[in-house]
Amino acid sequence: MVAMAASTYFFLNSFSYHDMTRNNLGGTPGPKDAHGIIKKNDGSPRSLLAKDLTKVNATEVRTNRASFLKPVMMLGQNKNYLDMIPDLGFGSMLSDGFVFRQNFQIKSYEVGSDQAVTTETLMNLLQETSLNHLKAIGVWGDGLGLTREMCKKNLIWVMSKLQVEVDRYPIWDDVIQIDTWKGAYRKIGMCSNWTFCDAKTGEMLLTASCIWLMMNEKTRRLSKFPDEVRSELDKHFTNTTLPVVARKWSPRDEMSIVDHVRNGIMPRWSDLDMNQHVNNVKYIGWILESVPLSIVKNYELASLTLEYRQECKMESVVQSHTYVMVSNNGKKGDYDHVDCKHALQLETGGGEIMKGWSIWRPKQYGNRLGLE
Repeated sequence: MVAMAASTYFFLNSFSYHDMTRNNLGGTPGPKDAHGIIKKNDGSPRSLLAKDLTKVNATEVRTNRASFLKPVMMLGQNKNYLDMIPDLGFGSMLSDGFVFRQNFQIKSYEVGSDQAVTTETLMNLLQETSLNHLKAIGVWGDGLGLTREMCKKNLIWVMSKLQVEVDRYPIWDDVIQIDTWKGAYRKIGMCSNWTFCDAKTGEMLLTASCIWLMMNEKTRRLSKFPDEVRSELDKHFTNTTLPVVARKWSPRDEMSIVDHVRNGIMPRWSDLDMNQHVNNVKYIGWILESVPLSIVKNYELASLTLEYRQECKMESVVQSHTYVMVSNNGKKGDYDHVDCKHALQLETGGGEIMKGWSIWRPKQYGNRLGLE
């Protein structure tokens, strides 16, 4: 009897919910006339469902949806500026077609324990907007940002160098505006550039630049930049690019570092991207695994420079090394910044997969929350 009563209650309430939803969207669809136009039950044309539901104005749907949601379910009530930001989640071309702009709202699963967006999320947004840029200018052919001519020649992009400078980390529910543009890198590759801004205030959050080279998908060797591919991209390149500065360590630096190692890192099948190699964002996650917890808890990444040396295969076992610059006889104190050097290498043979440098500063948002 209890089970039957519960089933009856759910059945009746589910009808009540769907009736409410149907009423908000304009009622039950009526029959169609000879031209396929949906009619109301009284024979008059429908005002809403006669339109393609995929083209319904977002504000219209949001208003209808909000009318039957409980107040406690409505998030971001103090974020009225969301309604004033056009094309949230979509992109548009600016500056005579050279700059691609896209807005994103930071989700709860994209932030860490201090509510600030994670480094991996920032890297994923760099990749996403760069690929969407290629789609927007109409040269995308297939795979991970491949042009049509690249597809014909079995060529794929590989990241060679990356530099990121973070002024402030976005937090959960922030909306960020990302601008990206591309330029030629000598005669062998392409340079991608990004700026992240707060969509409400215009505050600069991040700048980044990277260099892409081409690799033959079958031989897994670097390739020259074919003229056919260059002709596809040249008219979309701009001469305004952000420099990728290579960093070098002096012998004196090498004498004052402490090595922190994370062994036994193995790629998973889900770490492969559409080009069938370990995605560059995964490498960044691996190098952060060997950063000491004392740094991760109290500092945030302010600057990151990476150089990718070779591919990592599915069967590879990787070591992550973080070399922390120290003083006071090897004891790290309370500094306004911490310098680190990073390396990913194969456990067998010691071949270098990636090397990098990072600068860490005391946490900004986490400290304001009183997090330790």
